[in-house]
Amino acid sequence: MPYIQSKLSIVLSEEQKSTLQKKLLDIVVSSTSKPKNFVMTNIEDNQDIWMSDTKIDKSAYIEISLLGSVSKQTCGIITKEICDFLQEEYLIDGKYVYVSFHPLDLWGWNGQMF
Repeated sequence: MPYIQSKLSIVLSEEQKSTLQKKLLDIVVSSTSKPKNFVMTNIEDNQDIWMSDTKIDKSAYIEISLLGSVSKQTCGIITKEICDFLQEEYLIDGKYVYVSFHPLDLWGWNGQMF
């Protein structure tokens, strides 16, 4: 039931999008033990992202929604792994990456509630 929304300021090829999707999926699944076949991912590239009054050329916002709670320690591990990957793969400095977590108690799917 995780949903991973990604907004990046850089332009990605289809291959890069696929690589990013797989890596985000692996990071979230391995850190949370959520079932892989229920993870939904969205990737939006070429986004205008600003910090204060400055448009950032290489930046990212990653939002992770999860059914149930998640510990701050687990969120820290996920954040570090995402930032490390974005730095290595796309040269996005971690100081221009925000990762937000949204634990949810109510989640619907296939006409019913989990």
